Amino acid sequence: MGIWNRNFLHLPTVAIIPYSQALLRFPAHLQQLDMESNGKRIDRKGHPCSYSTGPVIWGEPGTNGQHSFYQLIHQGTDPIPLEFIGFRHSQRGSDLQIQHTTSQEKLLSNLFAQSIALAIGQKNENPNKCFPGNRPNRILLADRLDPRTLGALLAYYEHKVAFQGFIWGINSFDQEGVQLGKVLAGKILSIFAHPRDKKPLTPFPLGEAYLKCLLDI
Repeated sequence: MGIWNRNFLHLPTVAIIPYSQALLRFPAHLQQLDMESNGKRIDRKGHPCSYSTGPVIWGEPGTNGQHSFYQLIHQGTDPIPLEFIGFRHSQRGSDLQIQHTTSQEKLLSNLFAQSIALAIGQKNENPNKCFPGNRPNRILLADRLDPRTLGALLAYYEHKVAFQGFIWGINSFDQEGVQLGKVLAGKILSIFAHPRDKKPLTPFPLGEAYLKCLLDI
């Protein structure tokens, strides 16, 4: 599905939406996993890719997203694929019941409702209340968030990233892209340190005079 959305529907981004506060930082982990692995424009043979590779990964727990970016996802001009993550039971084993339903049931109701609304949309005489629907989304539903389930989620996404890398013919297991910034940062640090240690400046492609002017050293 990731290949289909990226290379056939030409959708550049994917939102990961867990309906669990315990997975607050899970989308950030998947950002690192996916974008650092498959953010490549050169294939394994050293040739530029003639097709799109890794998408932009982002997300928030669903309870936060409903009051921040869901409006754009429902009615924005560009479709954004969503991957919902939900659980049948609370991870704590006990749950608070209000108005005859538990907190976990309320979370699941919102998850299913958002998925259905994105898929089928809504027609209305008021154009502002029209939803186009046909917005790609899927649900990963587990029984409970426990160590085994979390491990399965981690393995699932790691396998997905590796598989997509194989299909795209790129090396998912190097991160050369982050090295340039580190090298340049070291050269800029030498400019900061120069007034103190008086050592020769490291050659810098933009020119030391330009950076000195910017940094007012």
